[in-house]
Order: sequence, then C-alpha cells, then structure tokens
Amino acid sequence: MSAIDTLPPLRDVIRTHDLQARKSMGQNFLLDLNLTAKIARQAGDLTNCDVLEIGPGPGGLTRGLLAEGARRVLAIEKDRRCLPALEEIAAAYPGKLEVLNADALEVDPLSTLTPPIRVASNLPYNVGTELLVRWLTPADWPPFWSSLTLMFQREVAERIVAQPGNKTYGRLAILAQWRSDARIVMQLPPEAFTPPPKVSSSVVHLTALPAPRYPANANTLSRIVALAFNQRRKMLRAALKGSAPDIEDRLLSAGLKPTDRAEQIPLEGFCALARAIDSI
Repeated sequence: MSAIDTLPPLRDVIRTHDLQARKSMGQNFLLDLNLTAKIARQAGDLTNCDVLEIGPGPGGLTRGLLAEGARRVLAIEKDRRCLPALEEIAAAYPGKLEVLNADALEVDPLSTLTPPIRVASNLPYNVGTELLVRWLTPADWPPFWSSLTLMFQREVAERIVAQPGNKTYGRLAILAQWRSDARIVMQLPPEAFTPPPKVSSSVVHLTALPAPRYPANANTLSRIVALAFNQRRKMLRAALKGSAPDIEDRLLSAGLKPTDRAEQIPLEGFCALARAIDSI
C-alpha cells in the first residue's frame, strides 16, 4: 500500500513491468509518492481543472494529481513500456485518466481538454525547455493553460526566474516573465530520482497573466531578445545593428544606453525597445 492510494508502491510497479529509466528518453523516475503528491499540490486546487501531464513514466506524479482531486488528467507518454502501468492507474480512477501514447512535441492535446487547464509535469530533460517555450509563445494570449507546474534541471529553473545582472538572465527569463508570474517552489536533490541524475532539480510554478506585463509585439520582442543574448558580451548597438538602420536612436528613444549589454536590460526596457523598433 502506498501513502496516497491503494495502488502498489512505485518500486513494485517498476519491477512488475520491468521499467528501467532510459537516458535516451530523458527519463528519471520519482518513486516517493508523498513527494509526487507534494509536487501536485504546488499546482493549486485541481478539483475543477483538467490537467495535462507530459512524460508520466510509471505514473508517480499522475497518481499525485489524481489523489489531489484533479477533475481529469490527460497524460502523454511516448514510451510504450509505461502504458500498462498507466492503464492500472486509469482503472483505479475510472473516468479520470486518459493516456495518449504520442510524442508531446508532435500532438495537439487541446481537443481532449476542457478549461480551466493546468499543466503539471516532471518534464523529460531532453524536451523540457522546448515545450516551455512553446507554451509561453502561442499565437494568442491568454494561453490554453492557467498555470504550469514543471520540473526542470535546477540550472534551467534558475534561468526562468533570473533577474537582470545575473549570469543566468536571458531569453528564457524574458519569455517567462513577460506573460507570467514565475517562481521556484521546490528543490529536489539527485537522490530523489531513479536513476539519480548528475544535477539537482527544481519545480517551477508559472501563473499566466491575463495580458503581457508590458505592451510589445511578441514577434519583435522575441527577435530582439534573441539577437541581444546571442551576442550577450557585445554592446547593444553592436548586437542589434541588424534590427534597425538607426538602432542607436531607437535604443535612446527606449531609454536605453547603446553601450549597455543585454544582461543589464530589464524586461520593461526590452519591451520599450520593441515598441521603438516597431515605430519605424
């Protein structure tokens, strides 16, 4: 018996179904069900929400989400080996869990989800950042999700919440903080996982804002931020010289110094520059 439901402990599940985490799929399994339930609680009140989970593996977090009262969970799992274990969870929670055997980068799950929708995942390391960027840059805002509760390598988590002047401050921080409130809510050591990764992990909770924090065209902002941080050691007037014929004037009109570097510029400054460039 586990501490959160009547299903077997995860170590027994892994043994029964011969589930060994595969490095090629970015898999590291959390086996402590009390810990997965704690992560699920970081997602907030789930009782009236559908939850999207990417990469459930043997279902530790899935069980946490269901035990915490999620209205319904859609779990997208690429690894077919995990499906029998997930089917056992679906049988224990009738009508509450749908499992989709697919690559999360290649499917649109929205047709089977009903708002409000929260995303909660121990993301596979090899696709986590790409999925986050997609969720932060939809064509329309507000997005389909009301919150994201995601586990990353600690280095990635720190990039999401980084502030100007920090060496980890960059494009990911701008994208996340422009349209959401982002904070680190949990830290997990390598030994919490099987097999233990070489790095520590963190859970980040992002709450979607109803509108971006500062006005700016999303495409322009994304373009200038990418240019600025791709050459972060250069002054802005050099890093951004291809973005406008009179970039120094545009920087000055946005209240920025052409001799500043990208890591010195706050989110508000990048948004002001995006507006200045679009005024050409």
